[in-house]
Amino acid sequence: MCSFVAVGDSFTEGMSDALPGGGYRGWADLLAVRLAARHPDFRYANLAVRGKLIGQIADEQVGRAAGMGADLVTLVGGLNDVLRPSCDVARVCALLEESAAKLASGGSQLVLMRSPGRRGPVLERYRGRMEQLFAFIDELAARHGALVVDLFGAEVLSDPRLWADDRLHLTAEGHRRVAEAVWQRLGLPPESDWRATLPPAEPLPWQRRRRADLRFARQHLVPWVGRRLTGRSSGDGRSPKRPDLAPLACEDTP
Repeated sequence: MCSFVAVGDSFTEGMSDALPGGGYRGWADLLAVRLAARHPDFRYANLAVRGKLIGQIADEQVGRAAGMGADLVTLVGGLNDVLRPSCDVARVCALLEESAAKLASGGSQLVLMRSPGRRGPVLERYRGRMEQLFAFIDELAARHGALVVDLFGAEVLSDPRLWADDRLHLTAEGHRRVAEAVWQRLGLPPESDWRATLPPAEPLPWQRRRRADLRFARQHLVPWVGRRLTGRSSGDGRSPKRPDLAPLACEDTP
């Protein structure tokens, strides 16, 4: 595969796999670097922008990605929709259907994902919607010859230690495991066991857990609620980090 376009939201943009100089790396960038090592003329674009709903992904990214004619396209979206208090799951599925059909029509290998979920109350509250969405993704893949990477079914990716302080995005190690999962789903030789469990966790004292909860509420939860109440998104005004299908530069190598 000599070209790759990634489409989606913050998960595909790479939050919270932070780079030393600012910005984010993430599983798609890691996968691109590995693919580039196999193909000297490899090109990569990442159109994903944090906070995007599936309607925005369909309107702003899908047509652009389809026009690039890449060998490989990944589409991950819809989770931001189903995690909102009010969600029309049928509409989300219809937009995914439309997007997948457009991306697969040019002959690209389309990859879809059952997104990971962090163990905790948010996952349990929205589990029904998520499972409905993921069941549809399986059907969608069968219709369009797409591959599905089942991250939701991987127990290790629900471990809170693989999630950042915002409890919404994976750590660097979490993104590394996702890149390996996609790599293997493409039929490429494994380099590690991405499903390997973490060592047993040492119990944290009650006071440390409460301090962590308060820090999370102050730094992440309150701003998130504020954006929901005012109709704003963390991605408002942001452009994709790699808008063009282009070769990787030396500084892109992790």
